Amino acid sequence: MWDDAFPSFLIGLREGLEAGLVVSILVATLVRSDQKSRLPQVWTGVLAAIALSLSFGAVLTFTAHSLSATAQEAFGGTLSIIAVAFVTGMVFWMRRNARNLSSELKQKVGAALAVGSGVLVATSFLAVGREGLETALFIWTTAQTAGESTGPLIGAAVGLVLSTVLCWALYRRVLKINLTRFFTWTGAGLIVIAAGVLGYGLRDLQEGGVLPGIHSFAVDLGGSIDANSWYATLVQGVFNLTTQMTWLQVVAYVAYLAVVMGLFLRGVRAPQAAAAAPAAAAVGAEPAPAEVASAGTTSVAESAPATAPPTASEPEPAPESASASEPAPDPGPEAAPAPKTAAEPEPAQEPAVGGGGKRPRPRWLVPVAVVAVPAVVAGAVIAAGNGKPAVAATVTVSPTACGKGFTAPQPGQQTFQMRNTGKDTSEVYLIDPSSNAVFGEIEGLAPGTTRALTATIGSGTYAWRCVPTGGTAVTSASVTVTGGTSVQAVLPLAEADLEAPLAAYKAYVNAGLATLVTEADKLQADLKGGNLAAAKADWLTAHLQYSSLGAAYGTFSDFDKKINGRADGLTDGVHDKDFTGFHRLEYGLWHGESAQSLSTAADQLSTDVAGLRKAFPTQDFDPTDLPLRTHEILENTLQFELTGDTDEGSGTNLATAQANLAGTRELLSVLRPLITKRSPTLLATVDSDVARLSALLDAQHQGTVWTPVDQLEPTTRASINGATGQLLEDLSPIPDLLEIRKSA
Repeated sequence: MWDDAFPSFLIGLREGLEAGLVVSILVATLVRSDQKSRLPQVWTGVLAAIALSLSFGAVLTFTAHSLSATAQEAFGGTLSIIAVAFVTGMVFWMRRNARNLSSELKQKVGAALAVGSGVLVATSFLAVGREGLETALFIWTTAQTAGESTGPLIGAAVGLVLSTVLCWALYRRVLKINLTRFFTWTGAGLIVIAAGVLGYGLRDLQEGGVLPGIHSFAVDLGGSIDANSWYATLVQGVFNLTTQMTWLQVVAYVAYLAVVMGLFLRGVRAPQAAAAAPAAAAVGAEPAPAEVASAGTTSVAESAPATAPPTASEPEPAPESASASEPAPDPGPEAAPAPKTAAEPEPAQEPAVGGGGKRPRPRWLVPVAVVAVPAVVAGAVIAAGNGKPAVAATVTVSPTACGKGFTAPQPGQQTFQMRNTGKDTSEVYLIDPSSNAVFGEIEGLAPGTTRALTATIGSGTYAWRCVPTGGTAVTSASVTVTGGTSVQAVLPLAEADLEAPLAAYKAYVNAGLATLVTEADKLQADLKGGNLAAAKADWLTAHLQYSSLGAAYGTFSDFDKKINGRADGLTDGVHDKDFTGFHRLEYGLWHGESAQSLSTAADQLSTDVAGLRKAFPTQDFDPTDLPLRTHEILENTLQFELTGDTDEGSGTNLATAQANLAGTRELLSVLRPLITKRSPTLLATVDSDVARLSALLDAQHQGTVWTPVDQLEPTTRASINGATGQLLEDLSPIPDLLEIRKSA
């Protein structure tokens, strides 16, 4: 969370200080010119700007919430690029104006006082509003990048509070800040952060289908860096640099950073050189407030026009410096009657608008209006865009009245209340009746109960399909929705769809078991002949062959425990009579047991392997196991092999992990047509993950000698674990994609 807070902290600090300087100088000017009665006009503009900024943030949040997942990616990517443009413009504007910011602000204040209360409100509103809108957009973008809002919001809040404290300190003359240096350093930092936001925004546009190249990776460090490590998370949170970046991201990041940072630094050096001569000429002279400001260091009280008449602006700093040096006893223009001219009436006369017969305008009317109007407009925009999940009318589920009460919903995210009025538990699906594709589902809706079903609605045709337990599927009348975006639905899968992949995988396992029988017999012969060296080599070959059949372990019944069981939980551990199979032989071979003492265990292994081969064709292989095994094999690998928990002395856990990966790859090959039909881009990512993990494992052996897990370098071990974790994450959608649904 905290790594995501820094970018928002920096933007909150900069934008808050920029807006706060304007407000502080406005307040200081009014106080020193004895016009405190006009301070409410300043605060009115500030409150209006805050209300506008918060309303803008709400519109962004709820507008995106109503879009489909793909549209949200495109929307977020577009706004990320807009945020980069705003931040870049702000950085260059402040670099250009920081040195003379104080004198420019004093001119604006003077002009506002000369024209009247409306311009005074507008000045504070525009000063805070511009920065507020930029802050809201940047924080929203940062939250989208981080995938959570707590860190960015806390960072922005801390930055804004700190900027408020700094502005107060400047106002009270307890602090001076070199604005040029401050805005230069923070500007350079924001350029680096903005480059990352630009890359992230382009990745969003790629994932949203707006830009190509989502699978063309220029950087793919998942094999050497754990994406979940603290340092990778920190770099990603602050700079938006990830372990996997496309060519478009990298090129845009480098180009933006090179061009924008180069122009920024060149612009910084030029004013510094230009300021050298005036600084030398001013040696020995006591700088007036305007001269201090032009040198880049200022306090708000100094920068406020102490002698400036409220009826005119100060076009040049030189006269002001002269006025500021007048003797103290002279009351100066502050005591002059100029503030009470017709151009600027007394505050008490301001409510009398129009003619003398009209009633005075209530003082609270303008502040309430300027705060309420942005909130009302934002609410109207959110309501018109269906910005939050709409709770539709209750939809009835029963064998005779499926979908009763269903009317054409609005586009966006919708929540339907599904009530089962029948006597049987029912499955409920929101489908596209032309393809049976599923947009949302509820499993096991019991009689007399109501549950919510949330789905994203786009343009298309929708209907409900109710499938009561033991009954016939019933489909409601269809409705057509227009005006929304395209929404991706999941094509349903019938049990018959898995028959061909299941047959192909069974053939793979049958062939593998035939090979395993031969290898187990060879291992048995090695031990009977007393050849321990050959037995070690043949043990590894046979064990890896068995490990590559992992997707079928659920069908092996008791054979798996006999062939590949562990000593964990046995009364006598590795010396228990029930400890058999590959791991029993591994322990004996690598702990100095004789060939003769291991012959019995080898005989038992050969018998069990032969029994499994004979029994497998008649064993029940649930077709729904196939999608589940795509990630369960490697879950076991991560839990047992990559922890070294199953190592009984051979140090070949990484070889077993490679065999498990081979089994996963084979399973994916038989399921590939079904997966590709439902998620065309998923397997490209998975294939990349598999290749990365395979390369990491291959690097850890020379011939038959593998590096034991506990002897791996910490960074290498973290890389292997990280690559396995990433592969598991990318495999996780497959069981849902290939879930057998009764809507088919």
